[in-house]
Amino acid sequence: MREDFQAELDRVSSTLVTMAMAARETMRQASTALITADHTVALQVTARDAEIDVLYRVAEDRAYDLVARRQPVADDLRKAVTSIQVAADLRRMGGLAVHVARSVLRRHPAPAVVPELAELFQAMGTVADGLAGKIVSALSDHDAVLAAQLDRDDDAMDHLYQRLFAVLLSPDWPMGVEAAIDGALLGRYYERYADNAVNVGHHVVALITGKTD
Repeated sequence: MREDFQAELDRVSSTLVTMAMAARETMRQASTALITADHTVALQVTARDAEIDVLYRVAEDRAYDLVARRQPVADDLRKAVTSIQVAADLRRMGGLAVHVARSVLRRHPAPAVVPELAELFQAMGTVADGLAGKIVSALSDHDAVLAAQLDRDDDAMDHLYQRLFAVLLSPDWPMGVEAAIDGALLGRYYERYADNAVNVGHHVVALITGKTD
C-alpha cells in the first residue's frame, strides 16, 4: 500500500517538474519578447498560459485524488498537500510571465520597455531564469540544498528592483509618466516571479526534509 502511494506521488512530482520547466521557458520567452519587442514571441507566451493551467489541474487533481482514495496520514498527507502548494506557485509564475508578454503586445509596435531600462530588465530576466532553473533541478533531483539556495538568490532580484525604482524616481528621469508606470509594473511582475520561486523552494525543502521552518 505504501509503495502504491509513493508511485502515485511520483506521478504528481513528475507533473510538477514539467510545470517548472514550462514556467521557466515561458518567462524566458517573455523576457526575450520584452527586450526585442517581438510580437510573435509574446503571442507564443500567451498561448502557453493554457498549457500551464492544464498541468496545474492535472497535478492538483492527482494530489486530491491521492488524498481521497488513499486517505494518507502524517508525512504522506503533508507531501500531498505540499505538492498542491508547489503547483499553485508554479502556476502563478507562469501567469506573471504572461503579464510580461501582454505588456509587449499592448505597446506593440512600440517597445514596452524604454532603452533607459533595457539593461535592468535584461538582468532581471537572467535572474528569473536562474531561479526557475534551480527549481527544475531541485524538483528533478529531490535536492533540498539547491531549493534552500533560492532564498538567497532572490536577493539579486530585490537589488535590481530597488535599482529600477531609483531610476524611475530620479529627478533626471527623461521618459515621462507613462514609461515610468510601464517600468514599475514590469518590475513588479519580475519581483513577484522571484518571490513565488522562493515559495516553491520552501515547499520543496518541506517535501524532502519534512521541515517547514
